[in-house]
Amino acid sequence: MITLNDYLYSGDTVLRILKKYIADLRISAVQKHNEVDLVHCDFLIQIMELLEHNDFLTSQSQKIREFYKYMAQEYPYLSFTFKGRIKSLIRAEGKFNGYIVEYIYDYYEKNGSYPSVPEIKERLNCFRDLIAYRIVISMPRCHMKQKQDRKKEEIRYLYRIANVLPQFLEERGFTAEPTGGVKRSNSLLLDDAVRPYYRDYIDGESTNSYRSLHITFFDNSARCYMEMQLRTKEMDDIAEIGVANHLFYEKKQETSRGRRDAILQGGCIYFDEAYERCRLLQDLDLSGVDVNMFTAVNNSLMNDGCGLFRGRLILPYEHLSKFQNDMID
Repeated sequence: MITLNDYLYSGDTVLRILKKYIADLRISAVQKHNEVDLVHCDFLIQIMELLEHNDFLTSQSQKIREFYKYMAQEYPYLSFTFKGRIKSLIRAEGKFNGYIVEYIYDYYEKNGSYPSVPEIKERLNCFRDLIAYRIVISMPRCHMKQKQDRKKEEIRYLYRIANVLPQFLEERGFTAEPTGGVKRSNSLLLDDAVRPYYRDYIDGESTNSYRSLHITFFDNSARCYMEMQLRTKEMDDIAEIGVANHLFYEKKQETSRGRRDAILQGGCIYFDEAYERCRLLQDLDLSGVDVNMFTAVNNSLMNDGCGLFRGRLILPYEHLSKFQNDMID
């Protein structure tokens, strides 16, 4: 079985690793008639093309910056940041194989049989966040009236921004993608016209305190998908350094993907291989990885400059309003 781990100690760059991994995986898939691994190759090619031919990111980020400038004019009392990244190779590989494991497990638990290859391939046709941007807002306390609820005010502004974002970007060559009812919002603050496009992790209960609005766009010029997340600073803190941060998320995924007991080894080759790839990634010792621009002391302390693990920053815009900076009275 071909796995990403086999290529992470060679001293190659991320692009060289991807090219070798894709080539070897495709040969193996053809020899074994493994259609899921062929889909896997296509997925990895998407990542490689994003890293290798990223000129479009300049154009894309400039269009998104137009919304940044719009917000600076429309909401002068708000502080906000715009961030962006390409999903890192290790995270993307883990997510792809994790989808296979979780889908086959859930299908088997429900039906007592394994899904067909077309059903697995359809489940894998859901990656829309290889490129993602995030808007994080905050209302400085000095601009709040004494009895105003800061949290409620920030959420009100967040939904106001969500209501205008789809049309703004559609006028600049993007198409908002319907969610198909996934995490449909019941918030009265969200306009009915945009409701079908948002996955709302703010309205309703959340098991891990994660809160955010997610919307996916198709960039008609670059011919690729991108995801945008909208959060208040408090929501972003909880997601980044609080109880909903990625370490907790990864631990949850490890648990959900570790349900080996329900699927007998040899029962489904696609489950077996995806499960093993997930397990190997979970056991990866990052301090031994030899990839250009990457150094790690352990699995928590790392310096990643190559898009290998934490992703690469592509939109480092930050706005602090002139009001917050006390430039005027």
